[in-house]
Amino acid sequence: MSDSLRPSRVAVDLTAVVIAVRDAAPSALTVDGPPAALPSGPLEPGHRTLQAGLRARVEAQTGRRLGYVEQLYTFGDRPGGAVGDGDGRTISIAYLALVRPGAEEDPQAGAWRGWYDFLPWEDLRQGEPPARTAILAALADWAAQGRRRGDPDRAERLRLTFGTEGAPWDEERALDRYEMLYEAGLVAEAFHDRGEDPPEAVRRLPGAAMAADHRRILATGVSRLRAKIKYRPVLFELMPPSFTLLQLQRTAEALSGVALHKQNFRRLVAQQGLVEETGEVATDTGGRPARLVRFRRDVTLERPAPGVRLRATRRAGFP
Repeated sequence: MSDSLRPSRVAVDLTAVVIAVRDAAPSALTVDGPPAALPSGPLEPGHRTLQAGLRARVEAQTGRRLGYVEQLYTFGDRPGGAVGDGDGRTISIAYLALVRPGAEEDPQAGAWRGWYDFLPWEDLRQGEPPARTAILAALADWAAQGRRRGDPDRAERLRLTFGTEGAPWDEERALDRYEMLYEAGLVAEAFHDRGEDPPEAVRRLPGAAMAADHRRILATGVSRLRAKIKYRPVLFELMPPSFTLLQLQRTAEALSGVALHKQNFRRLVAQQGLVEETGEVATDTGGRPARLVRFRRDVTLERPAPGVRLRATRRAGFP
């Protein structure tokens, strides 16, 4: 039988991106380390469905039972590894799970880690972060190497992907930015996947590495969630039953990685009828008591895309 007709052996690996917002910081549930890893493991014969297998895997590894879960992405380009003989392929199926405040207590095993620990160039809430400056300098060198080798497209791709030289910043392109860093050999995983140790210059760059392809999967989850909060009410899956409008804005900013205009944000929430007042106030604000609101669930019956359409305080790209 020719190699092209030989049956391929496939292993299915299930990975969970479990997200909570803790103290205005989006956090991912991790296990093991170093390097840190997302809860994951192979699909087993006893698992009734893929999602049932994922839930069982997360509970076994962390003691956490998942609530909201949706399939995130299927990665089919990982060679060998879990198959065992080097002649197969690992299909990695990732899921996104959201955890409400008050339900995100420390797991029995593993830990919550801020997702900006792994993707620090994605947090622009305070303007240009030092991590972004270091990464852009390394990418500029990579783009210059491309020009010398007859590949002038690198510089334009860098401009559009990272929002430099007047190009707009698109917060939804978190995966594209990680993929560019991987292509440029500026993340440790690019070397680990070849069985090599990353050079010292790469180890000094900001952003913690993760096991296998888990940082890529986390970046995929960041991109999905940033896009989805604009057209589905998943933001409220990360909120307590009642909250202030400032808490809602801080959560939206934490997820999107950009600062939002306070009055514009509140006007947008009001115009879309996303919340309703509870008649109660929060007194632990450090200032004047603030009205408590809750998600108005009837909004999902009134229109097909009841999301929070974010408008950053700064629309243009970075210099």
